[in-house]
Amino acid sequence: MLSGSRDAEFTEYVSARLPALRRTAYLLCQDWHGADDLVQAAITRLYVHWGRARAVDHTDAYARVILVREFLSERRSPWARRVTLREQLPDAVGTVTDHAAVLDVRTALAGLPRGQRATLVLRFYCDLNIDQAAEALGCSAGTVKSQTAKGLDALRRALQPGQSPAGPAGLSAYPHEPAEHGKGIVHG
Repeated sequence: MLSGSRDAEFTEYVSARLPALRRTAYLLCQDWHGADDLVQAAITRLYVHWGRARAVDHTDAYARVILVREFLSERRSPWARRVTLREQLPDAVGTVTDHAAVLDVRTALAGLPRGQRATLVLRFYCDLNIDQAAEALGCSAGTVKSQTAKGLDALRRALQPGQSPAGPAGLSAYPHEPAEHGKGIVHG
């Protein structure tokens, strides 16, 4: 029955952490369907390595590393190079009363290269320090610093007055999800 208790423990962990994993994956992918696929791939890898993951001090960090590495390696796969979805369903736009005050951080974040986006999500959404982000990304602290600086500079340029983000203004960081489900990017 050792396998049964292992499976139950894994299921309990994933059930508790699924919303946070989905939100992090969404910030990386900028698409709920892609985020769900990314989480599924990460959970599958986590299950395979569950014996090791549950033995570490910070299982959440272990799961987050798997999620980010799956995200970064996803575009390197031959399937991703062959398959390109051309149309995207529009997100539902909420009512915004002060259009000039709304910053579309989500759209600006989506415009960043994948490495910069992953770095910013880990540093500022997941609240990791430079060394923790470097470990999660599998790179040096210097690379994290460089990617953070470049990403923040690109976000600042995209959000300057007079610059128009690529998408509609007023979207929340998590379209179709209430803001109170976790920390996120605050607009307004």
